[in-house]
Parts: sequence; C-alpha cells; structure tokens
Amino acid sequence: MSEVAVSKDHEDSPRAQEDLVVLSGVNKHFGALHVLQDIDLTIGRGEVVVVIGPSGSGKSTLCRTINRLETIDAGTITIDGKPLPAEGRELARLRSDVGMVFQSFNLFAHKTVLENVMLGQIKVRRTAKAEAETKARALLERVGVAAQAEKYPAQLSGGQQQRVAIARALAMGPKVMLFDEPTSALDPEMINEVLEVMQQLAREGMTMVVVTHEMGFARSAADRVVFMADGRIVEQATPEEFFSNPRSDRAKDFLSKILHH
Repeated sequence: MSEVAVSKDHEDSPRAQEDLVVLSGVNKHFGALHVLQDIDLTIGRGEVVVVIGPSGSGKSTLCRTINRLETIDAGTITIDGKPLPAEGRELARLRSDVGMVFQSFNLFAHKTVLENVMLGQIKVRRTAKAEAETKARALLERVGVAAQAEKYPAQLSGGQQQRVAIARALAMGPKVMLFDEPTSALDPEMINEVLEVMQQLAREGMTMVVVTHEMGFARSAADRVVFMADGRIVEQATPEEFFSNPRSDRAKDFLSKILHH
C-alpha cells in the first residue's frame, strides 16, 4: 500500500510524470542548410502533436531527431527524463521505446507479416517466441489485418502494409509513436484505413508525434498543432485555434493554399 502512496505522491508533484519528450534549443544543419533552428518543443504523456507546414520546413527532420535517426548539432533531446544516447545498445533500447512509422513501410520483404511483427519483440525485447506470436496476432487484429498474417508484404496493399508497420511498432510497447508522413505514399482510398488506426491509437491515449499533410486528421485527432516553416516552429495551438484563427502570416498563407483546393 505504501508503495502506491509513494508513486501517487510522485505523480502529484508538479509535472513529474507529464513531459515525455523534450527538445530544447535543437539545431541541425545539412551542409549550409540550417534545417532545424532553435527548436523548443515539449510533448506531454498521452498527447497527440501533429506537425504541419510547407515542404522543406524541417518537419520530417524534427521527427527523425526524436529517435536519433538524425543527429543534432546543438541542443538537447530527452525522452522520459533521459537524454538521447549516442549509439550502441542504449540507442537500440531507446528506439524500441520510440516507435516509428515511415512514409515507406520498411517491412522485411522476405518475412511474413506475422514474422515482421514478432521480430523486434524477440530480438530486442527478448520475448519468448510463443508470447511474441500471441501479441503479434492480437496487434494485427487490432489494426485490421489479422487475415494477412501468413502473407508476405508484397502481397498486401499499401494501406495494409502501413497498418502492419504500425502493428510492428506497437509490438515493442513504445512510450511514444512517431509518424513521418505515414499516408503520403498511399493511394487516396487507402489513406483513411491508416488514419482510422491512428485515430484509434490517439483515443486510447498513445503519445504521438505525427508529421502529415492530412488536415482532417490534424483537426480531429490532435491535441496540439505545431506549424513549422523554414526550420522553425512558427506557432502552435489547439486545432480549433489554429485552423480558425492562425496568428502568423506564414500559417495564414499555408492554410489558404491547402484548404481552398
């Protein structure tokens, strides 16, 4: 009983459990190009943050720095209170805490759907094979592709492959899920089936950072919209505030171009 009391007190201390991902003064260059400029961003546990902005604004780079697929030149990034490790085993462990879903599905072509979802559990989490399979099948069910378990990725539609990729990331029990334009490689009729899975995750309280062009998803699933342009965060607000009353000229210009087509 006392243990519960202790942890509860800890939760009640100001913001002790709140901040899951914190970027502070983050800068990144690709050669002469300054792609991330003094980025400060805090993502709370259970929060869904959707990052939008024109092409080349640094959105995907920002997303990829959070699990160190891109290194940073300056600043700090912490996840659950721990700084990002540089490399080695610690980095592998971190990456299993930070699920990532890419534009291209990045599934192993020579492994079945089921094996794709089991692999990380067995290799990184050291889960027993039977347990990994049970979990994988449950997750494939959850994302609506249980019937495809024994097929190979090439036998699936793009939308199905992306849902398998989401299941694979979820299989690691991540603390946060990163989505880097997860629907941009999909045919229009497949986009919704992927967004529906993401909506469901958002409703279930998964911490999510989503880089997307899907404004409908940003409106309905985001707790906060972060608008980027030219490597900077120009503004951030609730979806309602942002879409109805953007404060910056850059955001107004961006919205007028995309919402009137």
